Amino acid sequence: MTGRKTGGTPLRVGLIGYGLAGSVFHAPLIAAADGLVLDTVVTSNPERQEQARAEFPDVRLAAGSDELLSRADELDLVVVASPNRTHVPLATAALQAGLPVVVDKPVAGTAAEARALAALAEERGLLLSVFQNRRWDNDFLTLRKLLDEGALGDVQRFESRFERWRPLPKGGWRESGDPAEIGGLLYDLGSHVVDQALVLFGPAALVYAETDVRRPGAETDDDTFIALTHANGVRSHLHVSATTAQLGPRFRVLGSKAGYVKYGLDPQEAALREGLRPGGPAGSPAWGTEPEELWGRVGAGESPLTGGGRPERTLPGDYPAYYAAVTKALIDGGPGPVTAVEAAAALDVLEAARRSARDKVAVTL
Repeated sequence: MTGRKTGGTPLRVGLIGYGLAGSVFHAPLIAAADGLVLDTVVTSNPERQEQARAEFPDVRLAAGSDELLSRADELDLVVVASPNRTHVPLATAALQAGLPVVVDKPVAGTAAEARALAALAEERGLLLSVFQNRRWDNDFLTLRKLLDEGALGDVQRFESRFERWRPLPKGGWRESGDPAEIGGLLYDLGSHVVDQALVLFGPAALVYAETDVRRPGAETDDDTFIALTHANGVRSHLHVSATTAQLGPRFRVLGSKAGYVKYGLDPQEAALREGLRPGGPAGSPAWGTEPEELWGRVGAGESPLTGGGRPERTLPGDYPAYYAAVTKALIDGGPGPVTAVEAAAALDVLEAARRSARDKVAVTL
């Protein structure tokens, strides 16, 4: 992959979409990244245009992606943070225009589409990366450290929960029943928990899933369970839900020597929503850190809720590391973080989970 710029000149980024993904995650992280500058925001919504201008006074605005790509020679990277159904056509158009691309998850609706995008990027010699920010969650980084140290022994079971209590649907394309929208929790939060499981424990050999539509007026899955048997024998039980009245542990990892239990979500999304930014003013809390009372516990034979085990300091979450890795790849010409091939492997699992839930069978990969 060919690097695009050297000499300290910032790489110019065009951001397509300024909804939740664009305004809360991508724009602040791009702006905070050394070596990147947010050049253009694409949105046709007047209120979002005003919001972008207020938050980034020097940013240029474009009403559509065609306008952005018509001046591709003025950009060094396109970030696709628009609704899921647009990811493939917009990423394809940007790659065909000669631009490296970051795509929010899920990169596509099918693994075949993801692999086709990966092939196009390879053919053009361009970076194509998928924004799987949960690889830089505080609990995930801490768990990877424990696994690297062998603190848990041989892991036998991995339980991961991304649960919420939202008894009333919010509407919008994420909760649309139209298959073309690629909505529902299986492809939304499921993209995160499946990706994490594959990174930690390798490819899945068998997939079983249950998906339900539980809330009155809901059109697509809002309570989903996925069970994976990995090729190495580890079993992952993954829960994503908008209907959980009592939240379980984010992680419960059981090994031959010890287990790790962690409650609570990484604080970075909440901080970004509140307008806090990485590298904030002097005296602001260190980015991605959490108080000691939220640390997980490592131990055996007792419940962590009754004092069993020892506290395990949670490593700071580090979403800024994603765009730092993207910047390095663009400058040095190396591989980027989270390839489309990796994303396709996760989509293989999501497609198998959808079939499993529909047909009430376990699916072999």
